[in-house]
Amino acid sequence: MDSITGENGDERMEYEMGESKKIKGRVVLMKKNFLDSNDIKASVVDRVDELLGNKVSLELISAVNGDPKAKELRGKLGKPAYLEDWITKITPLTANDSEFYVTFDWDEEIGVPGAFIIKNFHHNEFYLKTLTLEDVPCHGQIHFICNSWVYPVKYYKKDRIFFTNQTYLPSETPAPLRRYREEELVNLRGDGTGKLEEWDRIYDYAYYNDLGEPAKGSKYVCPILGGSAEFPYPRRGRTGRPPAETDPRYESRLPLLKSLNIYVPRDERFSHLKMSDLVAYGLKSIFQFLLPEFRAQFDKTPSEFDSLEDILDLYEGGIKLPDFPFLNNIRKEIPLETVKELLRTDGERPLKFPMPQVIKEDKSAWRTDEEFAREMLAGLNPVVICRLQEFPPTSKLDPKVYGNQTSSMTEEHITSNLDGLTIDKAIKNGKLFILDHHDALMPYLNRINATSTKIYATRTLLFLNKDGTLKPLAIELSLPNPEGGQFGAVSKVYTPAQHGREGTIWQLAKAYVAVNDSGYHQLICHWLNTHATMEPFVIATNRQLSVLHPIYKLLHPHFRDTMNINALSRQALLNSGGLLEKTVFQEKYAMEMSAVIYKDWVFPQQALPADLIKRGMAVEDSNSPHGLRLLIEDYPYAADGLEIWSAIKKWVEDYCSFYYKSDNMVQKDSELQSWWKELREKGHGDKKDEPWWPVMQTCKELIDSCTIIIWVASALHAAVNFGQYPYGGYPPNRPAMSRRFLPEPGTPEYDELELNPEKAFLKTITAQLQSILGISLVEILSRHSSDEIFLGQRDTPEWTTDKEPMKSFEDFGEKLAEIEERIMKMNSNSKWKNRAGPAKMPYTLLYPTSEVGLTGKGIPNSISI
Repeated sequence: MDSITGENGDERMEYEMGESKKIKGRVVLMKKNFLDSNDIKASVVDRVDELLGNKVSLELISAVNGDPKAKELRGKLGKPAYLEDWITKITPLTANDSEFYVTFDWDEEIGVPGAFIIKNFHHNEFYLKTLTLEDVPCHGQIHFICNSWVYPVKYYKKDRIFFTNQTYLPSETPAPLRRYREEELVNLRGDGTGKLEEWDRIYDYAYYNDLGEPAKGSKYVCPILGGSAEFPYPRRGRTGRPPAETDPRYESRLPLLKSLNIYVPRDERFSHLKMSDLVAYGLKSIFQFLLPEFRAQFDKTPSEFDSLEDILDLYEGGIKLPDFPFLNNIRKEIPLETVKELLRTDGERPLKFPMPQVIKEDKSAWRTDEEFAREMLAGLNPVVICRLQEFPPTSKLDPKVYGNQTSSMTEEHITSNLDGLTIDKAIKNGKLFILDHHDALMPYLNRINATSTKIYATRTLLFLNKDGTLKPLAIELSLPNPEGGQFGAVSKVYTPAQHGREGTIWQLAKAYVAVNDSGYHQLICHWLNTHATMEPFVIATNRQLSVLHPIYKLLHPHFRDTMNINALSRQALLNSGGLLEKTVFQEKYAMEMSAVIYKDWVFPQQALPADLIKRGMAVEDSNSPHGLRLLIEDYPYAADGLEIWSAIKKWVEDYCSFYYKSDNMVQKDSELQSWWKELREKGHGDKKDEPWWPVMQTCKELIDSCTIIIWVASALHAAVNFGQYPYGGYPPNRPAMSRRFLPEPGTPEYDELELNPEKAFLKTITAQLQSILGISLVEILSRHSSDEIFLGQRDTPEWTTDKEPMKSFEDFGEKLAEIEERIMKMNSNSKWKNRAGPAKMPYTLLYPTSEVGLTGKGIPNSISI
């Protein structure tokens, strides 16, 4: 009798030499479900398959011994084993995990299994979570983390293979597994042809040529973004849909009600919980279909709110949903009971929104200059404000095309509010700041203002008070010269006023600034700088880095759901005539404008320290925490962000240092080099020749790049996303559109500024229907789903077998918990006036954790909504 001791030494396994040995495996999977409703038909069909002998088989692959029958070195295959008790096992009626056992006939020539092949001979797919082998001779327990949809074998050209949770650099991969590793990456890349189906696992690139529908007329034509110097853009995931019939340069589009069917690799699709949440909340936003019908249902002035009280009624009273036949069509498409309840057409359930946090404690604080300025540091878009470097502010626009665009602000406008300082002294002392939306908008103003929107290019000057708060000094509203853009701008400057007509004009000037900032935030700071720029990283990582690669394991959690939310956005939000055009001031020029601004995107400047230095909000200082000194110490986004940034960087340093002991190891890593090359040359192909790209030859470049990727996908996105409803759910605080210019003296509208200032304000900002549509949208975008995974968490504890990285990750989680506690203490300290401000609204957007729902806090691992 020979005896084999398990790796942990706590179990002894005996078997007779030559006698058959059995290895037990435990498989966790989720059967096919439609959202949260069990697919009864699929369950019956699968049982019939089992009766007919069409089962689910698994074959172990050796990591130590080759197959002598194979023409090239490949791990030896074990005998097929089958999932047990599929017919008799009672599984949940909802989409939950089911556990099955599988018994392998052990062949000692297998040695240590490093992978397995699974073949699904059923008619329906299932979601395979894990396989755990117990009592493997000489090794003990072995984990396979799968987390992948497995379709019937007829849909695959190559076998489905899964590897253990070991981590290997390409050169360190056991020889019997190398060919399998390489082939799996080839499968994921595809051949670049054909329409991709739901079972395909292809990650590939395409231009943004799927936003327009030329056949519907000029209103629905959108320029192709990407592949040109005029409109460069990050690449999106390829779907392979056929060209549009009227213009083959464009990709054909899916019908809107089929949006959930848009192709992304199945493993990138939302989980059933996330999809349920999104559909349930998303169908509250069906106004885009119902605008004509709603128009007749509202009160005496259907395009206006009659008063601020009308707006408050959205949260305190609600709007009764009218009976529309169209609702029944949607009910047929989405047959869930919970969704049917949302779409009741008996009028008994009014549409009622949650109270936005910005007005929860004080209904009028949003009007104050203090809150207006505070939100530039601790609001929804705290990433644009800059230190003023020169006065008057200048422009970078080409003077040959746009003439003189230097600001018309003068000393007389601001010197009385500088606490006795001269302008030069205030600039030198770091006391003057600017929110500048001039250069980005001026080239588009004539076109935008030819639509129903009426906006200005704005510059807002602010002064840093001794208590750390900002006060607005002046707002400049600019339009192109009516004689021609080459003659420069026509500008007017407004200064703070609290009463009478001047007070109303000042309130409107702040509203025009908020409109600019709202649109720039949504389109650039949010969509472009997080969603769009990250998608190529998702694609390149899956195409070039094996699941065995340490950098894949590091980055993969930060890509969850990103391709799916981006695909749905292209289908219903960003498309010509879509929700974005209906809710932001740029209207039909929105996406084109984002492509023009992408020209200025620089990858290394997405690092938080680099961004703060670039904007003049911080300077390098070795004596300060994180090596930076903030010009405004009470800058909540930057203060909290630097804590999070440093924690991420320490985690990435510890992790990468475990696998890469020298720069040479980075240079010799074939998968890593292919990943970075493809990312630059294809994923961000319009910027492939930029000199600022890291060349990925050193450990430092690898650490810096991975830190930026994780920061953007997690904390930066959280900072600019989850405050959308808390701050923007109340339209007067952050209106998304303006519908008229400031009235001219001598007109009835000008007199109204004094006689009925509230009416004048509401006639200028976003109209009623657009406001409700916008509120609906940002409510959805601001919610955490019930399966959210936050920074410092993983979806499985056995994500690697390497103990040092596991310990480093635990340390990372503990550090984030400390940061959260520190933020909470600072928020309760009255010393930090910008942390709550007049609205009594603590800055929580960079709290690492959150509950489910509309919380205004929490940093998910990834751009998942």
